Amino acid sequence: MFESLTDKFTGVFRKMSGRGRISEQNVRDAMREVRTALLEADVHYKVVKQFCDDVVQKALGQEVIKSLHPGQMMVKIVHDELVALMGPVDSRIYYVSPPPTIIMMAGLQGSGKTTTCGKLGKKILAAGKSPMLVACDLQRPAAVEQLSIVGEQVGVPVFRMEGEKNPVRVARKAVTWAQQNDRDVVIIDTAGRLHIDQEMMKQAQDIAKAVSPHQIYLVCDAMTGQDAVNSAHEFNERLELDGVILTKFDSDARGGAALSVKAVTGKPVKFVGVGEKLDDLEEFHADRMAGRILGMGDVVSLVEKAQQQLDVDQAAKMQEKMAKGRFTLDDFLAQMRQMKKMGPLKEILKMMGMGGAEMAGMVQGDELKGMEAIILSMTLTEREDPNVVEASRRRRIARGCGADPQDVSGLIKQFNMAANMMKQMSNMGMRDRMKFAQQVGQAGMMGMTPKFKVKQRSKRLTKKDRQKKKKKR
Repeated sequence: MFESLTDKFTGVFRKMSGRGRISEQNVRDAMREVRTALLEADVHYKVVKQFCDDVVQKALGQEVIKSLHPGQMMVKIVHDELVALMGPVDSRIYYVSPPPTIIMMAGLQGSGKTTTCGKLGKKILAAGKSPMLVACDLQRPAAVEQLSIVGEQVGVPVFRMEGEKNPVRVARKAVTWAQQNDRDVVIIDTAGRLHIDQEMMKQAQDIAKAVSPHQIYLVCDAMTGQDAVNSAHEFNERLELDGVILTKFDSDARGGAALSVKAVTGKPVKFVGVGEKLDDLEEFHADRMAGRILGMGDVVSLVEKAQQQLDVDQAAKMQEKMAKGRFTLDDFLAQMRQMKKMGPLKEILKMMGMGGAEMAGMVQGDELKGMEAIILSMTLTEREDPNVVEASRRRRIARGCGADPQDVSGLIKQFNMAANMMKQMSNMGMRDRMKFAQQVGQAGMMGMTPKFKVKQRSKRLTKKDRQKKKKKR
């Protein structure tokens, strides 16, 4: 997501960071490139104009030109303006008392509305509520069956009425059934429609009038760019939306819809679909998204994902070993396998602020399998202490797994860097770790070497070494 936009922003700020001093003209030239990047990302042209004007005004007003680090100051200003553009967003779902809370889902055909109903149901179920899905899409063939299958997969019951052709009647009956069966959240799946289909638009209005939903969410395909914004504007005039859910967000390399929806319609993006799995629905946070766009990463979301996916006991044992300096290649492999549960390594690195073309190129393909093969080709002694692996051992390991000796050397080098960084982070609190990771990401975005040092004990010289050193002097 945001891949092309992130690359463009990174290029602009790297140019600025390479200058000792910048002029007002440099700022305007940089924003001209930003304007082009935003338009190419399919951001609404009015939003682009206002955004660029605001950034230039604040950049010149805060005397960026006189700053010791103008590039970094510009990054902060652009970041703050992106947050203001997409937010504020309250992604919480407010539940009414007495229940049930009624949520109505609307959207165009093919936007992924039915699957999103299941994802939202699973998220609400995980929050300790008792949701149910309602099959009111009576137009699309097999839509009711699809919702039933999705509901079964996420463990949420589906209300359906066989032979019924009136979705308004189904919605009314579903709310009554929910009240009688202690279901505290009702999620209504409505039929997809086209912009010009006035009859279907009226049907959505009739359902809303009949059951008075507490929240109405519009489901939009993020890949449609400005068309998603236009549909949000159209639906908002008819239904008075409470928020937008962008689907296929992980496949949208441009990001125009996410940047335009709030500014054009006044309705915030509440959730984003980031994958095909039924738990791939994330809350939308403007500040975190701004960090992703600028290549600074999203460490907070990464930590939240880690808490959901990783084994807490195993992580605690690993932290203890790292603090004592006993981190081995077997531990490294176990960590990599744990990370794989969180998604592709490429995406995790981007969330850590290590994105961009260079890092993306380093992790093409199934890199974990290659690492695993090399490590499993080593002896127990070599895994415990990779520093014993010299030329002959490298050749033997490479032959055993079908790799090149250079790959073996590269893995050991990566391991040593990771072990040093992890040892340093093991002595930090959670807040310091997040700050540390963000600093690494920001430094990488600006084309600089991350400013951290691993303390190493100075080697005690023998009497013979001291004499040699004295002779050299």
